[in-house]
Amino acid sequence: MKAIVCNEFSELENLALSDVESPQAKAGQVVLNIEAAGVNFPDGLLVQGLYQMKPPTPFIPGSEVAGTVATLGEGVTHLKEGQRVVCFCMLGGFAEQVAVDARMVMPLPQEIASTEAAGLLTAHATAHHALRQRGNLAAGETLLVTGAAGGTGLAAIQIGKAIGANVIAVCSSDEKLAIAQENGADILINSSEVDVKSTLKSVTEGKGVDVAYDCVGGELFNACLSNMAWNGRLLVVGFASGDIPKVSVNLTLVKGCSVVGVFWGTFTQKQPKDFMLNMHELLQWYQEGKVKVVIDEIFELSATVNAINKLMSRKVKGKVIITP
Repeated sequence: MKAIVCNEFSELENLALSDVESPQAKAGQVVLNIEAAGVNFPDGLLVQGLYQMKPPTPFIPGSEVAGTVATLGEGVTHLKEGQRVVCFCMLGGFAEQVAVDARMVMPLPQEIASTEAAGLLTAHATAHHALRQRGNLAAGETLLVTGAAGGTGLAAIQIGKAIGANVIAVCSSDEKLAIAQENGADILINSSEVDVKSTLKSVTEGKGVDVAYDCVGGELFNACLSNMAWNGRLLVVGFASGDIPKVSVNLTLVKGCSVVGVFWGTFTQKQPKDFMLNMHELLQWYQEGKVKVVIDEIFELSATVNAINKLMSRKVKGKVIITP
């Protein structure tokens, strides 16, 4: 089968489209025919050796896929061959097939296209876990989202509105803010034109925000921390700016706020039942129209490097999808 292979940690351009052996389903596994795979910021970091996880090389990147069940391993009874499914596979997604733990595979309703389903997992499930389990966001609270036009940023806006929060979106351009507004953002802040720290103080009338969903880091993280409400929760989701900030812990003391890490991949492994409950709610919200996947562009498998480069350059509005 065809697959994108990372032979060693290096520049993205060194990823190779290769012929590799087709996977076989071991006990408790299924092999999927991949119809679509989502591209995420960690994919670009992973192949360069810059991510928290460093798998042994060579490996096939790609963590979220949608498609159909090809073969069942011993002991798998909740799925059947030919069934449409969506799956978090951690690795192996940028290929024509992947073998995965059957516990990570969920049936996919017919009305959800594979390209959209493949973009629903990581971005939306990360935001859902962050706001439900880590941020305990409640109706009536104020949610701040940085990088709000990216895949996970838009997901956080949608989920925040589904919960009943008032949402502030921070983006680097008016074009991106328009997309954030289309997805439910109530207050828009252009970080390229105004001082975010002082603007947040103004729009919240000095009260600050209850939950901040920060996937950018750098100075935006500091602006969030300076504007947390009493008992606020600052969620550390990622560092798209490339700048990992240092925490001024005195601010957590005087504001009575928490800085909370969000690592969805580990959550799926350590709390699989909670992960499945989250996905049940997400799929229900999708069918009710409360959340949706905004697709920026779809690339063929051979153009995976271009897909990842577009995402890493922060030019994406929504999700990038690869179709084998």
